[in-house]
Amino acid sequence: MSFKSIAIDGPAGAGKSTLAKKLAEQLGFLYVDTGAIYRTVALKVLWEKADPSDPAQVVPLLEGLELHMGYDSDGVQRMYLEGEDVSAAIRRHKVSGAASQVSAIPEVRAFLLDLQRKLARENDVVMDGRDIGTVVLPDADVKIFLTAAPEARARRRLLELEQRGEAANYDAILHDIRERDRQDETRPIAPLRRADGAALLDTTQLNLEQSCDRLLSLVKEKIAL
Repeated sequence: MSFKSIAIDGPAGAGKSTLAKKLAEQLGFLYVDTGAIYRTVALKVLWEKADPSDPAQVVPLLEGLELHMGYDSDGVQRMYLEGEDVSAAIRRHKVSGAASQVSAIPEVRAFLLDLQRKLARENDVVMDGRDIGTVVLPDADVKIFLTAAPEARARRRLLELEQRGEAANYDAILHDIRERDRQDETRPIAPLRRADGAALLDTTQLNLEQSCDRLLSLVKEKIAL
C-alpha cells in the first residue's frame, strides 16, 4: 500500500503546527509535529540541567531516552517523556530556544530521523518542521514552505502566550524569533531553507481561515484527493 506524504517547512512561529493539524483533519491524514519531538528532547536536557548547545552534554542523554508519541481521540498529537505527558510543558518559551540548539546537533537529528520516516512509511501524513522537505521526506508528494514576516510571527506568539496566562514581551519575542531564524538558517546540519519544488505560502496578510484555504488549494494542485 502506498501512502501520501505532505511536508510543511518554515521558520518558528509561522503557524506550521496549527495549519498542518487542520489540514490533516480535513484530509484524514496523520499529523506529525516534528518540532514537538525536538522540544521533548530539549525538555529532557533542561530537566537534567545540561547545556542544550553542548553535544558533549546532550548526546549521552539520548541513550535510554524514554520518548514516545501518542494521539488522543481527536487525533491530537501528545508527547510523553519518561511516561509523563509533556505536551503543554514543551510549549514554554524557554524550551523553544533550547529546541533550536539541540536540533543543530547531528546526533540528535540522526536519532530522530528514523522515527519520523517510519511514521511516513506506515501512514498518510502531514508532517511539519524545519527540514521535512529537504531531509526527512525529500520525496514527499507535496512540499510547502510556510512563512510570515518576523513581526507578524511575534504578534501571534505574544497572543498565544497571553492566552495561556504567561507573561510575555513583544520586543523580547521578536528578538528571539530573529535569533532562532538565524540559528536555523545557518546551522551546518539541515539548515532551514525552501526545498526544491516546494510551494511558497506567506501568511503575513492572511487570517487563519484564509491560510487554511490557501494551504488546501496548494495541496489539491499537487495530488488528487
